[in-house]
Amino acid sequence: MLARCFSAAITGLDASVVEVEVNTGQGLPQVVIVGLPDKAVNESRDRVKTALENSGFRHVRTRTTINLAPADVKKEGPIYDLPMALGILAATEQAAFPRLGEFLVVGELALNGAARRARGVLSMALLARARDRAGVIVPIGNVAEASVVKGIEVYGVASLRECAEFLSGKIRLEPRHSDAEALFAKSSGYDLDFSDVKGQTHAKRAVEVAVAGGHNVLMIGPPGSGKSMIAKRIPSILPPMTLEEALETTRIHSVAGLLAPGQALVAARPFRSPHHTISDVALTGGTADLRPGEVSLAHHGVLFLDELPEFKRAALEAMRQPIEDGSVNVARATGTVQFPCRFMLVASMNPCPCGFLGNPKKECRCSPSQVQKYRAKISGPLLDRVDLHVEVPSVSYGEIAERAPAEPSEAVRMRVVAAREFQYRRFRKRGRINAHMTPKGLRAHCALDAEGEAFLRAAMEEMHFSARAHDRILKVARTIADLEGSERLASRHLGEALQYRSLDRAVWS
Repeated sequence: MLARCFSAAITGLDASVVEVEVNTGQGLPQVVIVGLPDKAVNESRDRVKTALENSGFRHVRTRTTINLAPADVKKEGPIYDLPMALGILAATEQAAFPRLGEFLVVGELALNGAARRARGVLSMALLARARDRAGVIVPIGNVAEASVVKGIEVYGVASLRECAEFLSGKIRLEPRHSDAEALFAKSSGYDLDFSDVKGQTHAKRAVEVAVAGGHNVLMIGPPGSGKSMIAKRIPSILPPMTLEEALETTRIHSVAGLLAPGQALVAARPFRSPHHTISDVALTGGTADLRPGEVSLAHHGVLFLDELPEFKRAALEAMRQPIEDGSVNVARATGTVQFPCRFMLVASMNPCPCGFLGNPKKECRCSPSQVQKYRAKISGPLLDRVDLHVEVPSVSYGEIAERAPAEPSEAVRMRVVAAREFQYRRFRKRGRINAHMTPKGLRAHCALDAEGEAFLRAAMEEMHFSARAHDRILKVARTIADLEGSERLASRHLGEALQYRSLDRAVWS
C-alpha cells in the first residue's frame, strides 16, 4: 500500500517542501530510502524500526520503499524520522490518518519513540504558511519557535505514539500560539551596561559615533585597558531590534541549531566573539551542510574579533566582501546559498606583540621589525573597511577608584536612536544608515563647503588616504553631525572623523 506525508528540507535559510512517499509490497523484508538522502537520513531505517517497536507498533515485514521527493534535492539530517514512521504506519494500515496530508511534519526520533528537537523549524513554519498548509507538527521542544508564526496551527508532540494518536483522532491536542510582540519585549534586555566602564572617555565617544552610524571600529591598546569590556557592552547601546529583525536573526540561529530549548525568539542583538583560531569557512559559513558562519550569526548585531592580528590571514581576507555587501555567497559542491550578514565589526589589538608600545610606565620589548611584522598581518584593504581606529590607553588608578557612576547605556542609546532617526528621515527609509551610504548618497548628503574641501584635501595629501578611506571619513563625519542634529557638515566634524584614522595605511608602513 502507498502512503504519503509532507516534510521540509533546509537550503541556506530557506525551506522547501519534501514529499515522503512510503510504499509496502512483495519481497524480502527490507527498507530502501531513495531521493538523494545523506548518511543521517539512511540511518533513519534503524532509528525508525526501533522507535516503532518501542512505541507499541510493528515494523514492516515486507519490502518497503521510502521516496523523498523531489529526488534532485539533497536531504540532510534526522528530521525525516517522524514523517517516515507515520508513513509506515499508514502504509501498513496500523493507523488511519485522515489529516496527515494537511501538515508539514518534522522531527528526529529517539529509540524509545520520543520526539527530539530539529533545527530550522522557524523556516519550515514560514514555508507552511506560504504554502497554505493547515499547520506543522513538530517536537515539543520546537513549539515555542514555530508558534511565533501567525496564521498556521502549530502542534507539539512528545513522542511518535502521541503524534499517531493525535492524527488518528484518539486524543486532542490544542494548537499553540505565541504573542511574538510580548515575547520580544520580555527577552530584549541586556545584563551588561556602559556604566561599568571607568574612564576611557575618548574610546566611549568613538564607540558611540560608530554605533550611531553603523560603522566598523578597531580599538588599539595595551592588555587590560578595557577593550573587551567596552566591546561586550556595545549591544546595550544599539537601537532595540524590530520584530522583523528578530525574526530574521532567529531564522539564522534556528538553521544553525543554536536556539535554546523552548526559546522562541532572538530578541536581543547578537554578540559573537569567535576565537582567533577560527577557519575562514567557520567564519563566513559554508560547511559541508551549508550552515551559516559567525558573520551571519552576528546579523543585526556585533561581531567582535579580539586580538585581530592573531586571526588567520585567509579568514580576515574572506570577510572583505561580506563587510561591503551585507551578505555572503557560499558555493560548495552541494550547492550555492546566500546568507545575510549585516553586522557591526568591532575588533581589538595590542599596539605591538608585547602590548606596551608607547606605554609611559612599561617598556616595550619589541624590535621595530617585530612591530612591523605584527601590524602587517592586517592588510590595507581590510583596514580600509574599518571606519574608526581608536586608541584605548591604560586606565589610571584614579579613574578606577572613581565612585561616581559612569554614564549608563540607556543615556547613550537615546542619543544613538535620535541620530538613527535623523538618518532614517534623510534617506526616507527605515533601517538605512550612514555606513550603507552609496557614492550617490555621499554626493547628496556629504557636500562640503570651501573650507571643508580644503581641510579634507590637505588631510588626504598628508596621510595618503585611499579613495575608500576618503568615503569612510565623510560617512563618519556625517554621523558626528547627525549626533549634533546638524544638517551641515562642518570642518569640526571632519576633524573628529580624521582623529579616528590614526592607524591608516600610511602610518603602518
